[in-house]
Formats: sequence, structure tokens, C-alpha cells
Amino acid sequence: MTQEKILLQPGTLWQSVRERTEYAYSCGALLSIPTEFEFVEDGGVKFLVRILSNLVRKDAAKQKQVEQSAKSGKDFNPFLPYDRDLYVADISETHVCILNKFNVVDHHLLIITRAFEEQESLLTLEDFAAMWACLAEGEGLAFYNGGQVAGASQRHKHLQIVPLPLTTTGAAIPIQSLFAAAEFPGAMPAAGYAYASIPGLPFTHAFVPLDPNWAQSPQTAAKTTLELYHASLKTVGISAVDGNKQSSGYNFLATREWMLIVPRSQEEFQGISVNSLGFAGALLVRNQQQMQFLKDYGPMNLLKSVARD
Repeated sequence: MTQEKILLQPGTLWQSVRERTEYAYSCGALLSIPTEFEFVEDGGVKFLVRILSNLVRKDAAKQKQVEQSAKSGKDFNPFLPYDRDLYVADISETHVCILNKFNVVDHHLLIITRAFEEQESLLTLEDFAAMWACLAEGEGLAFYNGGQVAGASQRHKHLQIVPLPLTTTGAAIPIQSLFAAAEFPGAMPAAGYAYASIPGLPFTHAFVPLDPNWAQSPQTAAKTTLELYHASLKTVGISAVDGNKQSSGYNFLATREWMLIVPRSQEEFQGISVNSLGFAGALLVRNQQQMQFLKDYGPMNLLKSVARD
């Protein structure tokens, strides 16, 4: 496999994000979803729970996609072509960065493949090179919803990145408060990386510490991350089938300091959908009724219900 060229110029991403955000708002291309939020404590984590106060535009867009797919006889793909008004930057020869049209978090980015690839395919060296090129630009949380069962809403392969902290109050990533208690099955290897489990997470997962210095060389970091990713998938019982397709759904989360993989059993529980951000400790509910259910049932129990035991 040849090493792809990184096209993103160092030190330019977030300025481009801010400029494109301003432009996209002005022309109506960016349709942010307003939210209110509160913290719900459970299992030693202060979960950030947002209440989506207006989903009319997003629901209307989904219905339009369904109608377009029915009319054309094939799935509508919003990324081929992508909306040029949402374009942020070319990341590499295989990936481009655009704004998330229906963002809940400010400056929410999508890292999409230029050519169509299925969202249920495993991540590749090129995906990780693009991810690290973006993480090198500043503190962010990268994530991948591996298939519909993991919260993916589009078939076209895309990673996502949100800047940190997730809110101006509280922890940068709520779930990270549990990571200090990571339990390694044996002594740390000489390279300093091993697979661990987090005692406070009551579901199958694989946790791997990463070296933030890797961000200085995204292509080199991608090679090591790819190896750790495949090893982590193996530990949670996920493998490649039919070429590069995943054997089951999962969520992938990463910062410059760690990687977390959580295999999934279902996309939602009691009407509350969960994607990768849920396993970062950030959840979304549609109304006050769902918020009350979440408080009564417990956010950690919700994650357990949609993850795999």
C-alpha cells in the first residue's frame, strides 16, 4: 500500500473551520440544532445530556432523502457530491473535510472519503492518516460510528471530529474520568502500549493509551494506530468479512492520548439513540420525558443496554 500525501497545510484547519462556519451560516447551508443541556451523574461520570429542542429541519431533511431515494431507485448520498458551501479543507488525496450540516456541537467536522466506501467497512491506513492530520491541529475527539447499529445515519464512510472541551464547563470528555483506573492484563510492554479494560464500564470494550507526540507525523502515527485498531477489534470479537467489511457494529473514539472501541448490540433503547459520543459521556434526548427516563434508568445503564455484554 502506497503512502498517501497529506494535503492539509499545518496550522490552517481551525481558522478555515471558523471562516467556513461564518460563511455557511450566512448562506443558510449550516443548520445548527439548538439544545439545552444538564449534567446527570452516574457511575462516577458527570454525563453531559443535551435536549434537542428543535429537530424539525433535520427530520425534514431525512424525509427528503427517503423521497429522493425512492424516486431515483438508489440511496441518496449527501457526500457525492458534498455541499461546497460546507467545504473546509482537503485533508489528503483520499479524504476531504466538511462541516456537519446539522451540528449540535460547534465546529463539528466530517472527514469523508472522496470515493464512496461503505460505512460498515473497517477503517484503513488512509482513514487514520486523515484523522491524525486533523488531530495534529488541536485538541479534538475523533469518532467513527461503525454501521447503523452504532448510530451511523449515512452509508458513505465518514469519520467525525469535534473540538475539545465538549462544553465550557465540566470535564473535556466526561467518560475520561474513569480512565485513570484502567486495568492492564499484564505488565506494560517496552513500547508502552497495551490493551486495557476500564473497571467502571459495564460492557465489552477495548481501551488503548496513545502517544500524543504521534501527531507530529500523521502518516507514521496512522501505521501504528491501524495495528492497534485491528488488535483491539480482535479482543472484542470483531473481524473483517467479505474483504474489509466489519463482522458487527461498533463505536470507535480517539484523542491524541487514547483509543476506545465498543461493540454494539442495538442502536437505541427506549427511543434514545446512542452513537459514539454517548460513549464519551455525551448523550442526546428529544424531550423532557426522555430526560426523566434517562435520570431514572441511569446513563451508564443506557450505554450497557445498547453495547454488547
